[in-house]
Amino acid sequence: MARFKSYDPKSSEKFRISRTKVDLFLNCERCFYLDVRLSVKRPAGFPFNLNSAVDALLKKEFDAYRVQGKPHPYMLKYGINAIPYQHSDLETWRSNFKGVSFYDETTNFEAFGAVDDLWIDNETKEIIVVDYKATSKADEVTLDADWQIGYKRQMEFYQWLLRNSGLEVSKQGWFVYCNGIKDKPGFYGNLEFSVKLIPYIGDSSWVTPTMHRIKDCIDSEKIPTNALECPYCKYALEYQIYNKQNKTIDN
Repeated sequence: MARFKSYDPKSSEKFRISRTKVDLFLNCERCFYLDVRLSVKRPAGFPFNLNSAVDALLKKEFDAYRVQGKPHPYMLKYGINAIPYQHSDLETWRSNFKGVSFYDETTNFEAFGAVDDLWIDNETKEIIVVDYKATSKADEVTLDADWQIGYKRQMEFYQWLLRNSGLEVSKQGWFVYCNGIKDKPGFYGNLEFSVKLIPYIGDSSWVTPTMHRIKDCIDSEKIPTNALECPYCKYALEYQIYNKQNKTIDN
C-alpha cells in the first residue's frame, strides 16, 4: 500500500492530497489536521470487499461495451444518449493512489481521486462522471439521506478534477446504484441485485475555496478544536475527561 508523507509547511515540494482527505477535512478539521500534518490516523474501518467486487464486475461489464463503442443496456433503459468513454489514461484515472490529478500552483497541492467510470454524451461530447454504489436495503435506493452528501461531493470533486485536466465535463453525472435483494428463498451461492441509475447535477464551486481553507488549516501551528459532532473527537474528549477524573486507568 502506498504511504503518504505528512505535510510540512516549510517544504517547497508539492503535496498530494486525495479526494478522501478533502472529505475528511469537511467532516472534521481536527481529525484532518492530526492525520495530514501530524500523521495521527483515525482507527481504520473494515474494508468493503463486497462493494469492491461489485465495482470490479461493473467495470468489466461496461468495458465490454466500451470496446464495442456501444451503449450499455442500462443507458438504453434510462434513455441516456451516451456510450462508455474511451481514453488512453482511463486505467490510470481509475487507479487508487494515482487517479485523475490536478496541480494547483496557488496551494502547491496536487489533488487527485480515482473515478469509477466515464461516459461521453453522443450529442454534446461532454464527459459524464459515473460512480458505482452498492448496498442492501428494503427501501428503494435514493440520494436523499443527509449522510449521502459525501457521495455528491465525491462526484463534484471528480468533475472539478477532470475540468481542470482540460476535459469538457457535463454537470450531470450518474450513480449506478446496486441494491442487494434479500427477499429470496435462500442464498445458494448467488446474490442478486436490482440496479437503478440515479442522475445528479453537480456543483463543484465549493472545491477551490475548500482547497484554500485546507491550506490555511495545515499551514497553521494550531490544532483545530475538538468537533463535538465528530464521533472520534467525542470519544477522545470523553477519554480525557474520564482520565482526569480517575487520575489513572487500570491496565
